[in-house]
Amino acid sequence: MNRTADIARDTKETQVRVRLDLDGSGRAAISTGIGFFDHMLESFARHGGFDLEIQTRGDLHIDMHHSVEDTGIVLGQAFNQALDGFKGIRRFGHAYVPMDETLTRCAIDLANRPYLIWKVTFARQKIGEMDTELFKEFHHAFAMHAGACVHLETIYGDNSHHIAESGFKALSRALRTAVELDPKTGGAPPSTKGVL
Repeated sequence: MNRTADIARDTKETQVRVRLDLDGSGRAAISTGIGFFDHMLESFARHGGFDLEIQTRGDLHIDMHHSVEDTGIVLGQAFNQALDGFKGIRRFGHAYVPMDETLTRCAIDLANRPYLIWKVTFARQKIGEMDTELFKEFHHAFAMHAGACVHLETIYGDNSHHIAESGFKALSRALRTAVELDPKTGGAPPSTKGVL
């Protein structure tokens, strides 16, 4: 089964291309023009076991908002396309990720019913040059376009870098479980409705 996607999105604000292989080995080639965001997406690919290429060119002379949000949109679309109607997957996944003093959990349902519960706060307004408020924008855009119900919560933590990174790792680990093929489904969508 070929569970891959290659999606491009061009607007007056950004040009984004994402190539995704759900059954990869965690290889990443990421270039968004935002150093910390690249680091988070590389970590996301590695811990999810996804092969991921992202090329984003955006209006960074204005700010980072469009680049971050649009990357989330296209990455979500790539997951949705690669999942091909959510056939044969485990559907649910969850993960707890500790990172020094921080503990974050993520639960996810891949059911084409997008939603985001975001219980994450940052003590700082920026990590490097990146506004911390943009992390919610990314996760919201991803969830809406992947068709994913995502609950992400930092249970406790102080260091903003650790809070952000544990969130990306928790999301990727939860996704890693949810996208796995489940031999008990017989290739059908995991729903009593017969379709997701």
